[in-house]
Amino acid sequence: MPTQWKIRNSGTTASVQENGGLPPGDGDGLAALAVGGAAETGERWLGLKVSIHRSLLDKINLSALDQLSRQQIEHEIADIVLEILDEQREVLNASERQALIAEVLDELLGLGPLEPLLKDETITDILVNGYNNVFIERHGLLERVPASFQDEKHLLRIIQKIVSAVGRRIDESSPYVDARLPDGSRVNAIIPPLAIDGSSLSIRKFAKKRIDIAKLIKFGSLSESMAQVIEAMTLSRRNVLISGGTGSGKTTLLNAMSSYIDHRERIVTIEDSAELQLQQEHVVRLETRPPNLEGKGEVSQRDLVKNALRMRPDRIIVGEVRAGEAFDMLQAMNTGHDGSMTTIHANSPRDALARLEQMIGMSGVEISPRAARSQIASAINVVIQVSRMVDGHRRLISLSEVTGMEGETITMQEIYRFKIEGRSESGAVVGHFEATGIRPKFLTHAAEYGIELSSELFRPGKVVA
Repeated sequence: MPTQWKIRNSGTTASVQENGGLPPGDGDGLAALAVGGAAETGERWLGLKVSIHRSLLDKINLSALDQLSRQQIEHEIADIVLEILDEQREVLNASERQALIAEVLDELLGLGPLEPLLKDETITDILVNGYNNVFIERHGLLERVPASFQDEKHLLRIIQKIVSAVGRRIDESSPYVDARLPDGSRVNAIIPPLAIDGSSLSIRKFAKKRIDIAKLIKFGSLSESMAQVIEAMTLSRRNVLISGGTGSGKTTLLNAMSSYIDHRERIVTIEDSAELQLQQEHVVRLETRPPNLEGKGEVSQRDLVKNALRMRPDRIIVGEVRAGEAFDMLQAMNTGHDGSMTTIHANSPRDALARLEQMIGMSGVEISPRAARSQIASAINVVIQVSRMVDGHRRLISLSEVTGMEGETITMQEIYRFKIEGRSESGAVVGHFEATGIRPKFLTHAAEYGIELSSELFRPGKVVA
């Protein structure tokens, strides 16, 4: 017997087979979306979609949607959309009808024109510069796509839908926001008057399949020898600072390194917008909170770091240090929370330590430069530098160990580096990983954990690509 659902405002009942599908056509709705969208690019297609969507909102009870599964909603909405098309006497072939139904469903249940881009696993970034100007990053390179919103109000509505889902807000009094999608993808939005040419939306997508160290080796982001050293320093609970520019792969590497952490350890993660995907069972995830409309109730990363110390963590992982929380993070690393990790925006390992020193000054704690450097030298054991090359590939370009203080200077020694040899005819960066010949001091500490590494891993000049 068919299942009866009542989502129509009229109170009439739509009879839909629970095991049924979308109306018959010459292809699946999502597959046909690309065909229909390409064939009907232009104002008519956008206008038709908006008209159908408005008529649909008049015919359905939105509150009833929460009680149905997505499959049930798709079945009934498909019927109603076809009815509206008949009422408006729109002549569309089966492929175009399927495409229209898919786009209307994306508008009703998803993020409208962004949905096909979010479903495309080859896309890593979605960049919206105004309602009719959309770019993506695929395989490390930017390209423009034909996706567009109807107008600025349409784009603003999608942005509001994203930020409200995670309890954030965006308006003229607070015109920019960091948020996340349900799958963990990171979102930043900024609207007029700060964005002069229309609202801007940036989405950093997360891979549905977790990227581990083995995949990073396969991608050429690091070598097998470097992976062995990273495993040893993670298991032996060395404190790690991952440095790099925007989009260089810092969070990806941090997620991959977490696979080496013992599953019996308690990990507390602290982020502005939750995006870490640690592979352990015992993880407590904390996220900052912006102030409310009255400017109250803000919870900063620094507040969360202080609170995390009372939660009996074995390791504390801060998604990214940007300000005064760096001081509290270093204090945690120096007081028994070995094996903690964080990331920072910097162009080299030396710059990363200099930025940490500046952030200590932002904490409001009166401390001399020498004392600040001493805190950094005793807290940070390893600095890993990652970079996005001009060809779009992301690589680990330096693995350095912090060895202590010499006078007023923090001393470091580089263990591995990526040496660039040139560019190929296709524009790809040509190079190799090599050891510098220096054995890291933390090998002695690793030996206490029963971890032994062959001296062959550190032979000077050894090509380890």
